[in-house]
Amino acid sequence: MKTARTAMKKSGSKEGEGSPYQLIDARIRELGDWRGETLARVRLLIKEADPEAVEEWKWRGVPVWSHAGIICTGETYKNVVKMTFAKGASLEDPSGLFNSSLEGNTRRAIDIHEADTIDEEALKVLIRAAVALNMSARARPTRSRKTPRSA
Repeated sequence: MKTARTAMKKSGSKEGEGSPYQLIDARIRELGDWRGETLARVRLLIKEADPEAVEEWKWRGVPVWSHAGIICTGETYKNVVKMTFAKGASLEDPSGLFNSSLEGNTRRAIDIHEADTIDEEALKVLIRAAVALNMSARARPTRSRKTPRSA
């Protein structure tokens, strides 16, 4: 199985035992079924869409891809691989990829089941939009707190 090479985690850990890269590789191997293949494919598509995406391993075993903030996570369950976009509710989704976590005000998710076909181009567009949103949020100046006027 071919996977994309990833950048170092911000904390400075290198690709080696226990690095996010190695931990995600191990998860893919450990799954050893369609879920591992799907997670590997999603990982590759994220790196194709954003070569600067940083892989992280958070919350005791969840692959996370970030660029100026979290892009998405790659959770694996018995019957689904779930890509949760941290700011998905703020993203345009003209292809209708979001099919889970639709009720919230912030996140949106894509549940990928075993027989599903990934619309790879639409997913890359969504990933790039998430990165652009993260970058625009970072570029905005922070509001200065108004100090109360003295009487």
